[in-house]
Order: sequence, then C-alpha cells, then structure tokens
Amino acid sequence: MDIQLQQVSYAYAKGTPFEKQALHEVDLTIKSGTFQAIIGHTGSGKSTILLHFNGLLKPSSGTVKIGDRIIEAGKKAKDLKTVRQKVGIVFQFPEHQLFEETVLKDIMFGPMNFGVSEEEAEKRARELISLVGLPEEILDKSPFDLSGGQMRRVAIAGVLAMDPEVIVLDEPTAGLDPRGQKEIMDLFYTLHKERGLTTILVTHSMEDAARYADSVAIMHEGRCVLTGDPRTIFSDRQTLAQFRLEPPRIVRFQHQVEKMMGKTLEKVCLTEEELAVEIGQAIPKGREQQ
Repeated sequence: MDIQLQQVSYAYAKGTPFEKQALHEVDLTIKSGTFQAIIGHTGSGKSTILLHFNGLLKPSSGTVKIGDRIIEAGKKAKDLKTVRQKVGIVFQFPEHQLFEETVLKDIMFGPMNFGVSEEEAEKRARELISLVGLPEEILDKSPFDLSGGQMRRVAIAGVLAMDPEVIVLDEPTAGLDPRGQKEIMDLFYTLHKERGLTTILVTHSMEDAARYADSVAIMHEGRCVLTGDPRTIFSDRQTLAQFRLEPPRIVRFQHQVEKMMGKTLEKVCLTEEELAVEIGQAIPKGREQQ
C-alpha cells in the first residue's frame, strides 16, 4: 500500500490565538514494501506527520493518499476505519495502551473491534505471541504482571493482530536497554521482510535509520527537506549539520579510522559489519602499495 502526502500542511488549534503551524507543504511518497525512516530533531514535525498516515490527523491543506483512499483538507474523509485497520501504529511506549485483564484479550481486542470473529481473533493471538518471542502460556496472564519488554511485545502483537499492510513505528526502542533495542528492531525488520509490510520508522536514532531503512526522509521545522537512500544521506555531514543532525556513530567512527589509516575507504559504512569488511579489504591494499 503506497502512502503519498501532497503539499500537506497542518496547524494545531487552527483559528485560535494558540494556533501553531506544525507542517508546511510536505511532499512525501512511501512506496509499498519500503522500509522508510523519518528522522529529525525534536520539534521537526515527525510526530505530527505520522498521525496523518492513518487519518488520526487530517491536513489543514493538501492531500493524503493512503492506498486508494484520499484524505483532503476541507472534505469529509470516508471509511477511515478501513484505513486504520490497514495502517497500524505502534506508538512510543505502546505498553501504556494495554488495558485488558489478560494478554489474550488485549491482543484480541483490536481485530474484534474491526469485525473479526472471536475464534479468528484468538487464533491470531496464539500465532502472534510466539512470533513476537513470548511463550504461549503468557496469554493467560495479566499484561500488568509482565516486564516492560514483555509488555511492549504484547502491544506489538496487538497491532499485528489487525493484519495491517503498513506498520508505523514511533520511537519503538524508547526506554529499552541496548540489547532490548536491537531485539525489537530486529523483530520489526524480520516482520517487514517476511510479511512484506510497508514499514515507517519515526526515530531520533540515526543508527536504526542507517541499519534498517531503504529510504530516509529528513524533517526540519515542519518541512520534509531531504529524501534519499541512507548511504547518500549519511555521507553528507555538512547537510546533516544544517538540520541539526549528526551521522550515525559508525559513520563518525569510520572517519576516525580513515584518519588513522591515512586513506579513505571505498564506501561509507552503515553498520559495524560493513566497516569490518571494508577495513579488512583496505589493509592488504595498503601493504601492497608500500
């Protein structure tokens, strides 16, 4: 399912003394099956833009196209329930969304709310609980008896139970330790590949954007100022600095390594694994030249 924003602007408290313009004529196209990262400093418009992806916010001006559904400023949007079933949002700290007395009921709530039978909803819950790395016996427990990491996985299963075509991730690793961050992002990447999901990652983490995304969009002061593939985006330190961003740690570390070696590696590396390979290839070449 493609998502396209055309000249989308949005103002909070529009027409009041408290009006605040959050988005300015944003153009952004996210192709079906893409892993799209949206990055930017605090207040850049990231959180506002993600709420347009399933109609939770409607543009003050411009058009949002979600699959074959069009949400246009000034016009009543029809059948948003279908859109919200197809575009699932995992909000920051999704465990705060849990409320049922058992994990099973919590996962079943979303699909049943969209008309799925109780039998089918329970079947999905039992399949998904193992998919998110939890034992099936946890289904009978209260979600509030679980650890923070387990609660987050349950909340993710609840979103996946609605069988979305697009999944939007709002700072999904917030509050997790480094191991938990990697486990959650690896889980989303596996789901993206195995289920063919369109995945939209809204994040402060340049590392996650570099490692997982096919495409990166930079938000700055309510505008989408740059889009491109991660290697191109993170190669340009000067442009990133204009938008108050830094390259991922691994890119900064590569610059230090290149200074020590006295030579530039053949490509900008986005992961530790890539950098190790590039250094390994560069060292023999250096010795041959000597």
